[in-house]
Amino acid sequence: MAVPKRKMSRSNTRHRRSQWKTSAPTLVVCANPACGAKHLPHTACGECGQYGPKGERRQVLDI
Repeated sequence: MAVPKRKMSRSNTRHRRSQWKTSAPTLVVCANPACGAKHLPHTACGECGQYGPKGERRQVLDI
């Protein structure tokens, strides 16, 4: 197991930690024109249960 040989300074520690940021998830609009809800990309819509682009849309969840 790796063990640091020297103490890391407070400045270096804070510079390293400053890069740990959260970001809002990217949402897409449902391809179903009747639904239009926002959901995560590459996942089924939680409102209507459909998945896929406009031409290949299919029902995958029973809602």
